[in-house]
Amino acid sequence: MQHTEQHLKSSDFITDMVIGMSDGLTVPFALAAGLSSAVSSNNIIITAGIAEIVAGCIAMGLGGFLAGRTELEHYQSELKREYDEVEKVPAKEMEEVKEVFAEYGLSTEAQDLIANELAKDKTKWVNFMMKFELGLEPPNPNRAVQSALTIGASYFVGGLLPLSGYIFTSTPLQGLAVSAILTIICLFVFGFFKSKVTGQPPIQGALKVTMIGLLAAGAAFGIAKVVA
Repeated sequence: MQHTEQHLKSSDFITDMVIGMSDGLTVPFALAAGLSSAVSSNNIIITAGIAEIVAGCIAMGLGGFLAGRTELEHYQSELKREYDEVEKVPAKEMEEVKEVFAEYGLSTEAQDLIANELAKDKTKWVNFMMKFELGLEPPNPNRAVQSALTIGASYFVGGLLPLSGYIFTSTPLQGLAVSAILTIICLFVFGFFKSKVTGQPPIQGALKVTMIGLLAAGAAFGIAKVVA
């Protein structure tokens, strides 16, 4: 029987979606819950919620963009440094190659053979050092823009879900009840699938995500109640 290995390959898209959706579900819900105990109009909550969602999309998206750009710039900087070192101090770089394979228990003869073979192709040599010495993989050049769009869109969708409870109700407390039900369901489903994707226990992960969202909303509601 043929053996097929199954390993999780978490993509950048999934990572960004999780970041945007988790904050999008939690922050606007907590804001709306807090306002529900302090104001008497759903319009105020909806207006404040939309403003927060827009600001959150921009801030989260910008954060994702800057993180993507930083990752790319860091990789390019280290790549240039490795090319310079291979050119200027090849003997030292060859010793570093040998050290990598020495950790795997290869003999001195095998280390010398591999190092000499790698040294024949400067590009492969540098790529090897980037991956095994520095632990860096070539980043997607479009990562920054894709990350910004994915995080921003996920935050927007996540934020509209709890806010929608106030659109179809008459009072803030009614809106809070509907919003809480919708958000609990969404947090549980989101936590379940996030845990499935990341290889964690689905039910445990779903309950954890749900509890974090409810604690944030409860804290905001209580603080607003005290202040008001």
